[in-house]
Parts: sequence; C-alpha cells; structure tokens
Amino acid sequence: MNPPVCLRRGTGQTAVFLLHGVGGGKAAWLDSLQPLADAGFQAVAWDMPGYGESPPLDPCTNAALAHSLEQLIDHVGAARNVLVGHSMGGMVAQEAVALFAQKIHGLVLSGTTAAFGKPGGEWQQQFLNSRFAPLDAGVGMAGLARTLVPGMVAPQAGVTAIDAAASLMAGVPEASYRAALSAIVSFNRVSNLVNIRVPTLCIAGEYDQNAAPLVMKKMAECIAGAQYLCLPGVGHLANMERPDAFNEVVLKFLKHHFAG
Repeated sequence: MNPPVCLRRGTGQTAVFLLHGVGGGKAAWLDSLQPLADAGFQAVAWDMPGYGESPPLDPCTNAALAHSLEQLIDHVGAARNVLVGHSMGGMVAQEAVALFAQKIHGLVLSGTTAAFGKPGGEWQQQFLNSRFAPLDAGVGMAGLARTLVPGMVAPQAGVTAIDAAASLMAGVPEASYRAALSAIVSFNRVSNLVNIRVPTLCIAGEYDQNAAPLVMKKMAECIAGAQYLCLPGVGHLANMERPDAFNEVVLKFLKHHFAG
C-alpha cells in the first residue's frame, strides 16, 4: 500500500509531520509549511486516509490511522520525527506514540485531548447523532461546515480564516467524515500520557470550546516535562486563525529541542 498523499517542503534531518483535524486536510497547514522549511526542518502535511487523494481505510480505526502515519514516517525516512497534531490529528499523534514510540522524537499537541467524551459511551453516541443528523437530512458537508466552523473560532477571527476553514471542511468526503468521527469517539490514551518521554508542547486556544484550555493544561501536567501554552485570541483552529503566532511558538519549541 502506498503512503498517504502529502505536501513536503524542506530537506532537514528533522521531519515535522503536520496532522490535520477531522474537518481538515493537508491544506490546513499551507501557512506553516514554508516557515518550517525556511527554519531548516522538513515539513510534511498529510491527507489522512480518506481525505484528499489518500485512499480510505476499511475499517477506519485509531490504530489503523496511526499505522498509516507510520508508513508515511518510514517513507520520508528522516533521522528525527516530530508530530504536530491538531484536534483529531493530535489523537492520531498520541495513538502513534503509544504504538511505536521509538519512531517519535517530539510532539506538539494543539486543540486536542487524551480521551474523547465521557465514560460509558452515551455521550459519544449523542455526539455522533448531533453531527450526523444534518448530513442525514441532506445538507451535505458544505452546509455542515457553514454551521460548525463559525463556532470553532474566536469571536474576532477574520473572515478569510473562517472561509478557508469552511471551504476545507466542505471538501471532505462525507463518508470519510463519518468514518473519522466514528473512530475518534472511542479514542482514549489517558493512561499512556505518563509513558510519553519525548519533548512535548501542548497548545490551547483561549476561546477553544472543543478542547478547552483547562483540559489541555491537565493533559500537559500528566506528561513529564511537557510545556503548556495558551494562545490568546484564537479558538479551535489556531493554526489557521493566527498562523504567524502559531508558527512562532512551534518554531521556538522545535529550535530548542531539535536544532542542527
């Protein structure tokens, strides 16, 4: 099987894998690719299986997504691998470090969580029902994006960022969106946080209602030596709302731990 489709910039010894959220794609990282490459890193933004030109997985599970990422890591073949995961991408990153920690040398977790929802499964099913109901009613991904994206960003988010995020989400195949959400509702790697032994940066957004700053702060406290940072003036889509501020904190972390 071929590795997932990706955008690549730079030729550094440290590869930085940019992992998008459930409503995203590799284009979510267009504002981060070149700054990373200019700083001497190899930037790799993937289309998760089922997104863009990457073939879907059947079944689509958290472990299968992580192993698809592993295939991409092996294909790139860098000396060091850092995962930058936003939202669902952060869950894939945590799944990866749980399954093949020896291949991961650093983590940046943005707007994500170590477990999805609440124990018992009832909350998760209600969540799926709420997300799938508009699609079942025929509004399509474009209609769903118009409803969801404005609530994901900060009150002062620019129209350009909102339109870009909505357009990206509108382009996600409905089947892939359903499969991805169905996978992540079972995600839970809380018990593995204490086993993470690589440099880790946890980035929260001040107005993020999907992965609240307090949730991310508590997650960071469970990871030995992890750095926690809350970006002001952004919501759930920090890397698209304020890419310059997001890139600045990520590059500072990378240069400190992976220079040369």
